[in-house]
Amino acid sequence: MKKIYLLIYLALISVAASSQWNVMPSGTTRALYSVHFPSANTGYVVGAKDASTGIILKTTDAGTTWTTLMSTTTNWILSGYFTDTNTGYAVGALILKTTDGGLTWNNQYSGTPVILLSVYFINNDVGYVVGQGGVILKTVNGGTSWTTLSSGTTEDLHSVYFVNLDTGYAVGGDQFFSTGVILKTIDGGITWSSISKSYCLNSVYFPNSNIGYAVGERILKTINGGTTWTENGTSSLLNSVYFTDDTTGYAVGIRYYSNYNVGTIIKTIDGGNTWIDDSSGTSNELKSIYFTSKDTGYTVGTNGTILKTSDGGIEFIRESKSSNNRFIIYPNPANQKITVSEKYITSQEIKVTILNFIGEQILYYKFTKQNSMELDVSSLTKGVYLIKIQTKTGIEVQKLVIQ
Repeated sequence: MKKIYLLIYLALISVAASSQWNVMPSGTTRALYSVHFPSANTGYVVGAKDASTGIILKTTDAGTTWTTLMSTTTNWILSGYFTDTNTGYAVGALILKTTDGGLTWNNQYSGTPVILLSVYFINNDVGYVVGQGGVILKTVNGGTSWTTLSSGTTEDLHSVYFVNLDTGYAVGGDQFFSTGVILKTIDGGITWSSISKSYCLNSVYFPNSNIGYAVGERILKTINGGTTWTENGTSSLLNSVYFTDDTTGYAVGIRYYSNYNVGTIIKTIDGGNTWIDDSSGTSNELKSIYFTSKDTGYTVGTNGTILKTSDGGIEFIRESKSSNNRFIIYPNPANQKITVSEKYITSQEIKVTILNFIGEQILYYKFTKQNSMELDVSSLTKGVYLIKIQTKTGIEVQKLVIQ
């Protein structure tokens, strides 16, 4: 059994080392809260334009460029969902709907004064919105009218997901007061059963009708449609979870350190039994993640962050001169020797691995109680490599060019 888990772990490390997240220009430095792609090329991101207005961004070229659709909406926009490339919904202090790909938006009366936190549609007509104080709204006519449902909880609900017309889930809670809840309905929202937790949950996703995941201050998994949940701890606060199939999934959030923060992306390839927790390459908190295929995905977050992977990525590969890097590598390009220097003095063990771009380990070094290390790279042929630097607090991956 130990050998099986070792092989799984090595496979995850190989995937992580050979993958990449690229920064996409968003045109804003405010927080982005939600990303959704109704097609491979067309996607939408919602968030804050400034301290009091919302913003909606659109791409039609798979994230290469983004156009601002709306920048004067009162209040931030916290969640978006599109049933096709033209028809979509955005929620926050109100519910907005577009039928022309975001050119115009109409305000739909929600019947509630509270902030709405998540929107999900099962088909073109049936959709749900959840929010503060346990509010759940349902529409059966594409948002023309909304009905308030009785949730049975006063906890803030952060995420809603339905596996079919009858069966759906919502999760939430309050991080400050260490409370949380999982709700389930099997009758299209008429009634909801609840499971209380002592921690907040921010996102729920089901890759099939039986297997589901919820993340927040913990990682939860069910294999029986939410009847019971198993729990894994996490050193990060996770805001969003997404699975591309029954076994491969991602979650994003933030990890706090004493003097800096790291935006977190974690990945599993074994149905949540094992997660690799790596730095995303950004200090910004990541709020939402969405994949258009098994390899192509997007994550968004604070300070206008939009990242994209085209290879099922878990780690964001950063240029060696990035100001966010904890380690400095010089010279780079190199041909004989390189020095790996840590900006912050540490007494931890540091493991340095050099890999090629298909994830094969070429060189390996281990250092203890050093913040400056010299490595012999004269045996490497000309080309581009990945240098992975691992400490007890995380993993950083950079590009290394040998000339």
